[in-house]
Order: sequence, then C-alpha cells, then structure tokens
Amino acid sequence: MTEPVLILTMKWGTIYGADDVNRLYRQVKRHLARPHRFICFTDDPKGIDSGVEAMPLPELGLPQGHGDTRWRKLALHRPDLGGLTGMTALFMDLDLVVVDDLSPFFDLPGDFFIIRDDDLFRPKPLRKINPGRDRFLNSVGNSSVFRYEVGAHSYILDAYLADPKAATSNFEISQQFQSAQLAAHGNLHYWPKEWCVSFKNDCVPRNLLSYFSDPKLPEGARIVLFAGAPKMEDVFSGQGDKWYRRIGNIDWLRKAWQG
Repeated sequence: MTEPVLILTMKWGTIYGADDVNRLYRQVKRHLARPHRFICFTDDPKGIDSGVEAMPLPELGLPQGHGDTRWRKLALHRPDLGGLTGMTALFMDLDLVVVDDLSPFFDLPGDFFIIRDDDLFRPKPLRKINPGRDRFLNSVGNSSVFRYEVGAHSYILDAYLADPKAATSNFEISQQFQSAQLAAHGNLHYWPKEWCVSFKNDCVPRNLLSYFSDPKLPEGARIVLFAGAPKMEDVFSGQGDKWYRRIGNIDWLRKAWQG
C-alpha cells in the first residue's frame, strides 16, 4: 500500500477561520487522488471539518524573552513535527485556490521545492541599481507552497534560534531567511513557473485591458495565488486595488474556491 503524503497548512489568530481551512481541504480532496492526510496546525480547531487532522501549533522554541512569533512558519522545520518526521509534505497557505491536479507536486523528483517569489510579480527594473540585492531577491522562495521531507531541513530552524535577533534584523521576512539557509545547503529548488500563478499578474489582463476582457486561467496553472494586493478576499468582493484594474467575471475562480 502506498504511504500517504501530507498536506499541511496553518491557522492562528483571527485573520483566517475554520471556513478557510475547510475550503482548502475540499479543494485538495478534489484535486489529489493519491492517499493523503490533510493536517492543519492551529490554535483553535473549532469548526474545522472532521476530515482534517487538527494539531496544536508547533512551538518555535524561541529563547525566553523573545516574543516575536511572526516567523511561526519556521516551526514546520522542527525535527519532531507532530510525529511526522520522514514523511513527504506539501505545505499550502490558506489564501490560495487549487485549480488542477496536485499530483505533479509530489511526482517531481528532488528534495525541496518552492515557488520562486519573482515568478509571481512583474519585472522590477529599478532593483538592478543594487545587483547584489537583486540577485538575492530573485532567488527568494515564496513559502505559500513548498514540498519537503519533514525534519530534513531542521538546520533552518536551528539557524534562526541560534540568533533570532540577527535573523530578523538581516532579513525582512521569514521566507527570505529560509531561502538563504536552503541555498547555503544546496537545497533551494523551484516549481515550474506555470504551476503557481499570480491572479493579479497572470490572470487579469494588464491595466486598462481588464475593462475589455475577463480574467482567465493560464495554461498549465495548478494553483492561483494572491501575492501583493488585491488579497483573495478583495478579489472575491470585486475589488482590484487599483482604479485601472477591473476584476470582471471570475465564476471559474469562485467555483474552484467554493467547490
């Protein structure tokens, strides 16, 4: 019998609720035929579907007196994460929409895979003024969707806990720090660009063209993300963030989101 793979997500605080977890669970169920376990690490399991394994949020293990938990996702690299060590896991944020088969995310040979953050945005020519920073930012992995072996990259968390103050001073967000650690260990690899797409930059016609054509799903897309603004909740309420960005008819996206 094939060992099940893991789908992991996290929910804490009040920004996202049980409905968001349940929607993602249903999306995965529709688009992943192979045996899998859907696990949500959360501080409040109330209302979460019975098919979801709700587990307590893993502790970061920060030194006493260091109360910054913005980088909580790094706790996914605990070597003892929920008794799941050694299992293959695909982590997904709650603010995305699955639109096609997820099997290729597990079939792609290799160790660690993540979205290249720059693939979700349009080119930024002004970054070329600082070539070193441009090269680094071009290498950063967006941690909205990544696959890894649980416990195999505990060096990321170890490096953070060794000096959390330096980490948060030298890196703006946790995915930058995580990417730097992965690159240093030769483990930073990216999904094919067409698999994970930006709704704003890949689906919506650019600028005023959005007034003449509705958003469309690019060929090969499997997951739609909402990097930057507008956020997912804004899109579903018809807000494009900019006056020149019309959202238009997104029945295809709403159907994929709601099921």
